[in-house]
Amino acid sequence: MKRIIALIAMALTSGVYSQQMPQYSQYLRNQFMVNPGAAGVYDFVDVTIGGRWQWIGFGDEPRTAYLSVTSPITRKQKPRYNPSLRISNGPVRNPEINTGKFKHAVGGQLIADQYGAFRKLQVSGTYALHLPVTKKMNLSFGTRIGLSNNIFLRDKAQVLNLVDQTQTYTDNTYNSFAADQSSKYILDIGAGLYLYSKKLFIGLAADQLTKDLVEFGTGSANFNNQMHFVGTAGYKIPLNENLSLTPAILAKFMSPSPVSFEGSMQLEYKEWLWAGVSYRHKDAVIGMLGLNISERFKFGYSYDFSLSRFKDVSGGGHEIVLGLMLGR
Repeated sequence: MKRIIALIAMALTSGVYSQQMPQYSQYLRNQFMVNPGAAGVYDFVDVTIGGRWQWIGFGDEPRTAYLSVTSPITRKQKPRYNPSLRISNGPVRNPEINTGKFKHAVGGQLIADQYGAFRKLQVSGTYALHLPVTKKMNLSFGTRIGLSNNIFLRDKAQVLNLVDQTQTYTDNTYNSFAADQSSKYILDIGAGLYLYSKKLFIGLAADQLTKDLVEFGTGSANFNNQMHFVGTAGYKIPLNENLSLTPAILAKFMSPSPVSFEGSMQLEYKEWLWAGVSYRHKDAVIGMLGLNISERFKFGYSYDFSLSRFKDVSGGGHEIVLGLMLGR
């Protein structure tokens, strides 16, 4: 009999069911990664490059790399040279969130996600429509369509032979995935609503709405795509002229898994330097920090302190994010 050892069992249960979509510790700084409705909130081209490495020390740890781009669709303006944008002469405040006007926006994502013996490459495009609710608040609806390539890497599936004198075991899940080098292309469609102002945001998004309805490729493995739902909410509280505090919550659901919650608290200094902490229920405590390096660049780093049953064999996780703001 063949049994997939702890990592592959974890990938099949956590990966194929509860972690089909990557999770991001710094979602507060890039809402577009969890909600297509957040595309175009800022009135410039927002480029984000990130990398995430989970459960360090476990072996074949989950790793995610991503690139996202969002931009409002506006009339072209002649570029103007501003020498002050080359370097920072001091604290560089966050860009303004403008509301009270109608606008369109587009975006795109490229994501590479590998966990154990599974690899997922995804490319997608997004369109979002922003409608003014009041002068200080907008409601955006975004839709995303993409294609993902899901691969089972048989050489990564470590197995353990067990001897039992009384009965014979079969592992149908492993046999199905290991029968061939499966590689499937699956259509991914997502949608999201995003209500926002300078201080408040409330989002609701859904991914993999068509599951595996449109699928083609080779192999017999069933990657069993399921709908994922994500809700976010947060409010920025000014403490004084230099400090602000933003409590936020993220909730995720995918049947048949229970709802998972993540609570966050982010402190900002002069809208330039920020630090935060999050608690992901029964999974991790996350410490975060970052800053606006200049009018063009921003940087963020987070570390996940594992609280799960794998904490004794895991060194936690890192996430590094670099942002580029074009046309501020």
